[in-house]
Amino acid sequence: MFKGKMKLVAYSDGINIFNSKKGTFSFFNSPYPSHLSFTGIDLYPKSVFGDVAPSPVKGEVIKIRPVKCPTGKHFSGSTRDFVILLRSLENPKRWIKILHVVPSVKVGDVVEPGFGLGTLLRSGFFNFWTDPHIHVEVRKPSDPIRARGGFKFERIIKVDVKKVAKELIGTVIESKPEYFLVALNENFKLGIPVELEDTIGILDAGIPHYGLIGVHVNTIPPLNGRIKLCGRKIGIVKYIHSDMCVAKSYNPVFTLNGKTVGVSFNLFPSSIPLVKIVPRRPNGLSLKKFEEVSLVIS
Repeated sequence: MFKGKMKLVAYSDGINIFNSKKGTFSFFNSPYPSHLSFTGIDLYPKSVFGDVAPSPVKGEVIKIRPVKCPTGKHFSGSTRDFVILLRSLENPKRWIKILHVVPSVKVGDVVEPGFGLGTLLRSGFFNFWTDPHIHVEVRKPSDPIRARGGFKFERIIKVDVKKVAKELIGTVIESKPEYFLVALNENFKLGIPVELEDTIGILDAGIPHYGLIGVHVNTIPPLNGRIKLCGRKIGIVKYIHSDMCVAKSYNPVFTLNGKTVGVSFNLFPSSIPLVKIVPRRPNGLSLKKFEEVSLVIS
C-alpha cells in the first residue's frame, strides 16, 4: 500500500529503516529503555489507529507473539500488543523486532518497505497522547524480545540548522481532547532547534514527562554540554552516540494560559515541524483551532 511512498530514515548493523515519506519519527520521545540507549526508533506514518502499518524493513516473518500490556490511563487501549519478528534480508544474522501492530502477515511471509504488516494498534503501553506508530529494534536472533538489548541506530537525515528558536509562539492547527498541535511563527526544518554549547541541534523528546531529552546535531555532541531552549537551560548531556545525545532534564516547567503542560517534539523530515502540547489529562485545557498561543518556560 505504501510501496514507493517510503523514505530511508535510519540504519543499524547493515539494515535500512524506512518510514512513510509524509510521516515523522523519534528516537527518544518515549520512556522505554531502548529509546534511552539509542536502540529503538518509533515511526509515525501519519495515520490513524486501525490504518495499515507499512513495513519499515525488508524481511521474512519468523515469529508473531502476543504480549499482555497495561490498561490505558485516561484512554481505552488494547490490553494485548504483538511482537512481530522478522529475519532481515539485508543482514540475515539479525532479526527485526516490531511492536504496536495487529498483524495481518503470517510466519513465512516476505515483506518489503511499504508492504502492509497489519493495522496500527492503540496499545496499553501508550500514554493518552501517543499517536499511532511502529516501534522498531534490531536484535540478535538469540535475544529478540527483551525490553533491553539490541543494536544502536544511526540517523540518515543530516541536521543543518542555522538558527535557534527564540520563542514558542504559534497557531493551533489541530485540537483534540488529548493534545494540541502548534505551528510556530518562526520557520524551521526537521524539528525545533536548541542550543547545545556552540552548536545547534534538534529536539527529540517529551518534556518534562519522560525525564530525559534527546538532541540531534551535525557533529559529536559534547559530554556535559548544556542544552538551551529559547535561552533557558533545559538539560545537560549525559549519553552520546554518533551525532545524537541524551541529556538529563532540568525539569523545566512549561505553562500555557496559566496551566502547566507537557511538550512533545519529533523529527519532521518532510513537513513543517510542529509542537505537541499535552494537558495533564484529556480535556484538561481548552484551545481552539487557529488560536494563537504562547508557551512560557520557567
